[in-house]
Amino acid sequence: MGANQHTLETFRAHSRVLEDAQVGAFVAWLRGVRRASRHTEANYVRDVGQFCTFFWGEEPPPFRWGEVVRADAKQFLNHYARTEAKATSTARKLAALRAFFHFLVAEGELPNSPFAGLRPPKREKVLPRLLSEEEVERFLAAPREALQAEAAAGGPTDPLAHYALLRDRALFEVLYCTGMRVAEAAALEIRQVDAAAASVRVIGKGNKERLCLLGRPALLALGEMLMAARGLWADALAPQGRLFRNQQGGGLTTRSIERFMKHWLAVAGLPADLTPHKLRHSFATHLLSHGADLRAVQELLGHVSPETTQIYTHLAPERLIETYHAAHPRG
Repeated sequence: MGANQHTLETFRAHSRVLEDAQVGAFVAWLRGVRRASRHTEANYVRDVGQFCTFFWGEEPPPFRWGEVVRADAKQFLNHYARTEAKATSTARKLAALRAFFHFLVAEGELPNSPFAGLRPPKREKVLPRLLSEEEVERFLAAPREALQAEAAAGGPTDPLAHYALLRDRALFEVLYCTGMRVAEAAALEIRQVDAAAASVRVIGKGNKERLCLLGRPALLALGEMLMAARGLWADALAPQGRLFRNQQGGGLTTRSIERFMKHWLAVAGLPADLTPHKLRHSFATHLLSHGADLRAVQELLGHVSPETTQIYTHLAPERLIETYHAAHPRG
């Protein structure tokens, strides 16, 4: 199936499933009660739509949700466990359908959920590709060196281009310094930064707030960026204004941040497949390599479960061996 045909069929499935009254009520609950992101909402609707196609084919709504039994739920999950490239995709479908059927039970539409108690397929332990400390330094040095070259040539001639250099330097310093997600950085507002406390309040998944710390390079870079922004836009320092802006004065998107990173990766001579999220992986691994406590890293990353953070221990074995020998009485 071609990419365009797949996109068209996905759109049709979405449109069809949203015509079902129960799915519409579920979407309203996701928005109003759970306050799920639009990304989560779209994923859940897609997954419920895939189940409808799997179970009812091209039959139009309303769907008879009471017909679904546990064997059907298992068959659906087994089907996608065989066909999906990643176990995480099937696990997400289970989460979406479990949430949907739990909603139907809570609303009194069904006596029980066919997805209750089912377990997702076992996830593979995939170690993420990350940047070494030397690669991070090369990457962060690229916009700094561009600013130095600009100064050596007599200073900036284009204020917007100069701001873009300052922004990129500050943006990637902040991403690596805090380990925040790229979407969290894109959404940052001026009021979330406390320069005096060298910290930033981050609104993460599920609207949960956490405190991230800013090192001296990130603080200095942010200060210079905001000074340049003040000369370009009247609302540059407005508390509710975006911290990182594009050259039109609007907020950044995750796509634009990925594009900026690819540019500086090329300048630094680093692999083009590295992404802003790899800076988050690198942040966690480098902290653990230098002796940080796993629980502290979990808090800084905003992970709900320590198991999510645990994967980084596989990436810093030398430090763990050293800690073992230093701390264990028989080490």
